[in-house]
Amino acid sequence: MYKVIGTETYLKEIEQWTKADREAAEKLPQQLAANPKAGKPLGYQFIREKRVKEKRVYFLVYDALKLVLLVATSGKKDQQFTIDHIKENLKEFKELAEQISKQVS
Repeated sequence: MYKVIGTETYLKEIEQWTKADREAAEKLPQQLAANPKAGKPLGYQFIREKRVKEKRVYFLVYDALKLVLLVATSGKKDQQFTIDHIKENLKEFKELAEQISKQVS
């Protein structure tokens, strides 16, 4: 079973969603804990996207750490910008995942 953790950015973005969308997104961590390969891979197997209604949730899967890091959300029009931002910051996300992994183990 994987641990599923949302970054501050992800949590702030989810707060701005409608109540119905937030409720749908709240089911995602449980689903990803059981199946971290759910969703669509984005260029790399560990960068993935899962749709929640018309919105998209982006997450990184760290198999070695048994951790899924929820990093961002977007709509269709901001999709490529968000993906590019995640790819540019993979090193920082990896460091964050390692820190989190140490804290939750």
